[in-house]
Amino acid sequence: MSKPSTATGVPDALHRRLGVADAVVIGLGSMIGAGIFAALAPAARAAGSGLLTGLGLAAVVAYCNATSSARLAARYPASGGTYVYGRERLGAFWGYLAGWGFVVGKTASCAAMALTVGSYVWPGEAHAVAVAAVVGLTAVNYAGVQKSVRLTRVIVSVTLAVLTAVVVACLTSDAADAARLNAGGDASLGGVLQAAGLLFFAFAGYARIATLGEEVRDPARTIPRAIPLALGITLVLYTVVAICALTVLGPKGLANSAAPLSDAARAAGAQWLAPVVRTGAAVAALGSLLALVLGVSRTTLAMARDRHLPQALAAVHPRFKVPHRAELAVGVVVAVVAATADVRGVIGFSSFGVLVYYAVANASAWTLTPDEGRPARVVPVLGLAGCLTLAFALPLASVAWGAAVLAFGAAVYGIRRMAAARRA
Repeated sequence: MSKPSTATGVPDALHRRLGVADAVVIGLGSMIGAGIFAALAPAARAAGSGLLTGLGLAAVVAYCNATSSARLAARYPASGGTYVYGRERLGAFWGYLAGWGFVVGKTASCAAMALTVGSYVWPGEAHAVAVAAVVGLTAVNYAGVQKSVRLTRVIVSVTLAVLTAVVVACLTSDAADAARLNAGGDASLGGVLQAAGLLFFAFAGYARIATLGEEVRDPARTIPRAIPLALGITLVLYTVVAICALTVLGPKGLANSAAPLSDAARAAGAQWLAPVVRTGAAVAALGSLLALVLGVSRTTLAMARDRHLPQALAAVHPRFKVPHRAELAVGVVVAVVAATADVRGVIGFSSFGVLVYYAVANASAWTLTPDEGRPARVVPVLGLAGCLTLAFALPLASVAWGAAVLAFGAAVYGIRRMAAARRA
């Protein structure tokens, strides 16, 4: 297949302003977010002493997905990520299915991150704070992607400082002996796989780099460099934080913790650090929300260009050069969900949709030729198998809801195709 146009000179093209450092910051802002503050406890509950094994498995699947996504993004440097890759390599339906799963699943994730901000900042008014966060970050995104990068850089810096403080407190404490009293919780294979699925959710932010492909300078070089860098930094940080939490709390204590990193700080004798961790968690959730809205709006833009979503959403602001209508639409939907729903029940569905999205990315990467930068064959094979395994290791309700929503999207696609065929 021929390489598509980069849209240079097209009236509705986005501006290429992001370098390697900017792209890495966006990836870090997506990954080093609320997941590390919240995902450790449920993962430990599922895997017990096998938590680190689950983390390693999630990292392997994430690496395969990142490698496949990076090679595809270099080949197809346009907004939309796997929606574009699936369309170009596998056919229109698979691209549509990936885009549908991403938009719906990540919209739910946006609402979850907004409510996470609310629960840390003002638990009694979590919904109101969540809506305010969505409105504020939508305004930042509307003003241009460079402003989003600047804010993300601040958020990443604060989050890294808080996590570093927790790690230092744990490593310099005498709590390890007490943690042994909480040891236990040996894991089954199913528990480790479920923990990997939960922890994979915290790794999935590197997709934001690919979905911004139309705004990256020299994407054929920038994206393949930025994605592995962001993923590698995140993996090292997650591993160190998980080891420290296990050291001071033990598997059982970590599994029973509602706020694991705050509890780890207290157990390490640094009670003063607990409110700082709460602030860091809220800031990290804001970073995740900011990056999620960026990614969802760009995929919405790409699908609207192909008329899978209302074409009005394909407009690019003449001054700020962002998909302003798509961003506003995503912001409104997320604000409504955050104001009216408890989205904890849809996190599993979101994970299911994300894993299906990456399964399509790996299948697309398999079709690349060596001249097109195809990764080693084992990479997309492991990535595809890993995505499907982790998706179906999720709780049954999550699998059922995820499959139902994907089937609904597929039915809409089929109806539209039949209507178009009749008109022709």
